[in-house]
Amino acid sequence: MRSALFTVICVGSGCGLFGRQAESPVVVESEPSAPPANSDSTSEPLSQYGNPAFYDALGKRYFPMKSATGYVERGIASWYGPDFHGELTSTREAYDMYRMTAAHKVLPLPTWVQVTNLENNRSVKVRVNDRGPFKDNRIIDLSYAAALKLDVVKPGTAFVEVRALSSPASVPIQVIENGAEPLAPPTVSMYLQVGAFGERANAERLQARLVNTFGPDLHIHEDAKHLFKVQVGPIRDVAHADSVVLALQELGITEHQLVTN
Repeated sequence: MRSALFTVICVGSGCGLFGRQAESPVVVESEPSAPPANSDSTSEPLSQYGNPAFYDALGKRYFPMKSATGYVERGIASWYGPDFHGELTSTREAYDMYRMTAAHKVLPLPTWVQVTNLENNRSVKVRVNDRGPFKDNRIIDLSYAAALKLDVVKPGTAFVEVRALSSPASVPIQVIENGAEPLAPPTVSMYLQVGAFGERANAERLQARLVNTFGPDLHIHEDAKHLFKVQVGPIRDVAHADSVVLALQELGITEHQLVTN
C-alpha cells in the first residue's frame, strides 16, 4: 500500500489513487504475468505479507477475505501507473506497471481475477497482489498494462465486473487488439443500492428519508427472493455514481454498493 496512514500495515505501494496516465503510452502485446496453461491459482500460497486479520486505511477498517471462492462484484475500476512503478506492493513484490496485476481492498493476496469492462466487453486476467483503491466507490485498481487492454487508461475509470478465478487458464478471455472492431457494449444498467430489507415497510422508511435528495431516481426493487432493495439509478456514468455517493455521505449513509438487477 502506498499510504503511511495504516494502523496495521500491509506493506506495499500500489493501491489508492486513480486515473494516472503514463507520459508515453506503450502497447502491451502480451500478458507476461498470466499463469501457464496447466496452472491453478489455488496452488499459489497466500503471501506472508498483505493478509492480516484487519488493517486501517484513511480512517476505515478492512478485513481481508480468507478465501476468494465465489467472489463476483460489479463496480468502478481505476488504475495506477508511473508514480508507483518499482515501489513495493502489499505482497512486497515490486510494482511493475507493465504486468497484469491489480490492487483490491479485501481479496486474499495473491488472487487471480477476471476483470471485464462492462462498457466494451473487453476482459483480462490479472493477479491481485496489492491493497486499494481507498477512494470511495472504487472496487479495483488496475495496473497500467491491464487498464490499457481494457481501454481504461484514457478515461481513468470504468464500470467493470471482477470475478475470482479458481483456474485462470481455463477461462476464455476476450481482448481487443489494436485496430480490431470492439464488441457491441452490453446493455447493463447499474444502480447504487443503499439498503435491502425483508419487509417492504422498512424499505419505504429509507426511501422516505432519501426521496427529497434523489427524487425520481430513487426506487424500491423487489428481487426473486422477495428482498426489497432501495436503489438510486440507473447510474449514467462514473461521475454520476460519485455524485450519488457524495450525497449519501452528506446524509450519513456510508454503506452502499453498485449492482445490476
